[in-house]
Parts: sequence; structure tokens; C-alpha cells
Amino acid sequence: MNASTESTQSTITSADVKTYLLDLQERIVAALEEVDGKSFLTDRWQRAAGEGPIAGGGISRILEQGNVIERGGVGFSHVSGTALPPSAAANRPELAGRSWEAMGVSLVQHPRNPYAPTVHMNVRFFIASAEGKEPVWWFGGGMDLTPYYGDEDDARHFHLSCREALAPFGDDLHPRFKKWCDDYFYLKHRKEARGVGGIFFDDFHELGLDRSFAMMQSVGDRFIDAYVPILKRRKDTPYGERERDFQTYRRGRYVEFNLVLDRGTLFGLQSGGRTESILMSMPPVVTWRYDWAPEPGTPEAKLYSDFLVPREWV
Repeated sequence: MNASTESTQSTITSADVKTYLLDLQERIVAALEEVDGKSFLTDRWQRAAGEGPIAGGGISRILEQGNVIERGGVGFSHVSGTALPPSAAANRPELAGRSWEAMGVSLVQHPRNPYAPTVHMNVRFFIASAEGKEPVWWFGGGMDLTPYYGDEDDARHFHLSCREALAPFGDDLHPRFKKWCDDYFYLKHRKEARGVGGIFFDDFHELGLDRSFAMMQSVGDRFIDAYVPILKRRKDTPYGERERDFQTYRRGRYVEFNLVLDRGTLFGLQSGGRTESILMSMPPVVTWRYDWAPEPGTPEAKLYSDFLVPREWV
């Protein structure tokens, strides 16, 4: 049996994955609301019949102008289509034209305090079907941390959490997924990393359906422990105009990556997805400058020299 086809012995269904993802979204929102003190807006959306090539819907949970989180989103989506476009099947051209189903939870949190890092996490499931052929499925996801003023304790804590999430599923997964994250979240046009990395995986099916699903769950479940303690430690750190100005400048790299390189963003936009939900990861205040670089010896320069380089944090 092909490793990416659904096993007849598996007890896992798409409904099981959806139930887990909806619960994960609720748990993460509750943990972030406890830190912030304000509630996330709930936006339930559904695509009407005939409204583009994608059917389905989702729940976008948004917090803007919070006490701690300046803008954050935790989104769930469950969408499907009758024919996967070639642009969305670039890595698996044999799947172009198949009916498909995708679901996932994706989040980005942009804290107000420049000493509190931005974070991204995503876990997702994809399946493509065609009459007379075995369905092809995979899981994807990961999490990564983007500080503006790097802290080694924060980076080690985050990477240790990532390693612990993967440890039950094989010693080789963390080094593979860490390198994948370092390579993926790299702005080629800038020749610099987006942040300090974490883990990233896609098209993952090698453990079979049940164990691959369990691995994805472990990553999703670990997010709160990986990030919330960091947010609590940094949210009240004193800062001034200088730190805020550098934060908004570095946020520009986030925008560039998401709009130019991110596979999930491009898939959503190319396949006719819901724009508001796809772009909820955008930071609220961003600045760009022409040919700017930090002065040597400054805390801003230390971000580039000590943190935006691949390192073995744990």
C-alpha cells in the first residue's frame, strides 16, 4: 500500500480530524484571552453555492487592539473543491484535477510590546480523491517564533517545546523539521531568516494515518506551553519609541514573506479562498525604510548577528 493512501485498518476519519481542530482552536483562544484580558471576536463564515470554486467555511477568531495582543487571529477552516488547480499541486502534479478537502487551524499573534515575539502556528490535513483511485492524504504544520529583541531563554524554551512535541514519534523528526523550518522561513530576496525558527513539516504521511495524526495533534497541543509563558514574561517589559519603531520595521519582513513566499497563503489566494481569513496574519502597523541597517553594537544589530542565523538552540 502506498504510504500516502488511507489505510483500511485505520479508525481515523476526516470528522475526527475536524473535531480535534475545533477543540484546539477553542483551547488556544481561551489561553490567549486569559493573558490579554479581552475577548476574541468570533466570525463564522460560509461560502455560498456558486461563490467561486471552493465550498465550505470556517471560524475566524480575531483580537484587535487588545491589552497585550495588538492584532491576533486563530482561524479554523474546512474547505473543498471539485478540481485541484495545477498551481496548487505544484509539488504533486499528478493530483491536479482531483477533488480535494482541506482543513486546519492557523494562527499568528502580534503582541503590542516589542519585547514580546510574534508567533505563528499551523496544523492542517489535506486529502485528494479521484474515482477508481486510492485517496492521497497528508498532514502539515509547525510553529515558529519571530522576536524583535531576541532572548536566548525564550528561544531555548520554544525549541525545547518543539522537540518534546516530536520526541514520541522518532528521534529523527525534530532535527529534520527544525532544518525544514530554518529553510522554509527564509527570505531569499533579503538573504535573512524571518525569526529564530521552530519546526515545519508538510506532505507528511510516513507514519501511517493514525500515527501521523497523533504527531500533528502533539504539535498543536504543545503550542500553548511553547508560547504563552514567553508572552507572559515579556508583555510588561518597559519600551519606548525606538523599540516600537524597530518592531514595525521588522514586521515588514513578516508581510514580505507571507505575500511572496508562504505556501499556505499562496494556495488560499490562488484557489479562491476567503481573503479576510487568509490575510488575518498581517500585522496592524508596519513600516519600510530604504536601505536601512542597524548601527553596530546596538540591541537591534544583535538580533541580526545572534538570532537571525541558524542555531542549535537545544
